[in-house]
Amino acid sequence: MHWPLSGVKVLDLGQIYNGSYAGFLLAHAGADVVKVEPLRGDALRVRGAGGETPLSFVMLNTNKRGLALDLKAGDGRALLTRLVKEADVLLENFAPGALARLGVHAEDLMAANPRLVYASGSGYGLTGPAKDNLAMDLTVQAVGGVMSINGPEDGPPLKTGLAICDFFGGTHLYAGIMTALYEAAVTGRGRKVEVSMQEAVFPVLASNLASMYKDGGKQPERRGNRHPTRGPGPYNVYRCADGHIAIICVRDVHWQSFAKLMARDDLLEDPRFSTPKARSENDVALNEIVEAWTMAHAKDDAAAKLKAARVPAAPVRDLVEVTRDEHMHERGMLHDVDHPKLGSVVLPASPLRFDDTPPAEVRPEPDLGQHTDEVLREWLDLPAAEIDRLRAEKVVA
Repeated sequence: MHWPLSGVKVLDLGQIYNGSYAGFLLAHAGADVVKVEPLRGDALRVRGAGGETPLSFVMLNTNKRGLALDLKAGDGRALLTRLVKEADVLLENFAPGALARLGVHAEDLMAANPRLVYASGSGYGLTGPAKDNLAMDLTVQAVGGVMSINGPEDGPPLKTGLAICDFFGGTHLYAGIMTALYEAAVTGRGRKVEVSMQEAVFPVLASNLASMYKDGGKQPERRGNRHPTRGPGPYNVYRCADGHIAIICVRDVHWQSFAKLMARDDLLEDPRFSTPKARSENDVALNEIVEAWTMAHAKDDAAAKLKAARVPAAPVRDLVEVTRDEHMHERGMLHDVDHPKLGSVVLPASPLRFDDTPPAEVRPEPDLGQHTDEVLREWLDLPAAEIDRLRAEKVVA
């Protein structure tokens, strides 16, 4: 029993969400991931009110070790190069050129270690006319087309409530790292890998782009919770007695089962609803009928009845309900953790599952520089006196 990436050494210079999530996935696959932070800490770490570490930082940095290093200092850059010689992967998501301005160049690091996988995440990539544009999840959602198709029909463009571009970028960065690690294992040579958040999020527009091309290149209208391309229905989020429920009838058999569940067999013969095309064209009337049924039920009761009838549906749950999800707790995705600073919290493991590995474990995120001495001893065999000198000169912490 072993983890797939046991023995792989990673220097994680990731910040905020994007790079940190790629490092998280590597750590939870068994790699020795050392989070390298400036002496002041990752920008996300220091966001917490009153000096408290935010839960978002905790979630993204479990199962890592922590090393604090000043890359503005010559000795700090030299120490990074020494660490790189022992590493398999270095990942970062600084703005293009930011590390180079500090005197840290990818080409120099890869020359020092030809088998290194150097992975870079950014908003728009390392080349092209937009490469230097400032990138935050909000701005990438805007320029990437996500906001243009999101939101209510009669409202303005709307961002998603999630940092989807950051996390899509981080997930693709992990995929790029793993692809390059495979090549390095075969050839002994590393390579540079880069992922653009804008490019990583583009594929999620697939159904909307299909609608655009089908409609002669016309921008699809925003449709709120209704089907983005006027597909078969019912397809919407409906009010219940105590909340909401999402229902989608993909196939005719789903609609037939739902109509019978509602005791409305008459709808199966109604020409407005007898075919997928007809239901799509008459979705306003259809949604009124469905919501009259859902309003008579509590959301969990409606979901249970629909599940029994084999109709795709789920109650709309709040975040408290999600963190208490029995299914994810039983599978080992969610863990109740007594955090040394935050108290009782729920933390995720990786969504990736590997057969024949030990039970999932979630270790709290490292304090700033918590493992500096340990990593420098293990990776570089530095004596205590040398580490003490580096700390006294504020090269490490």
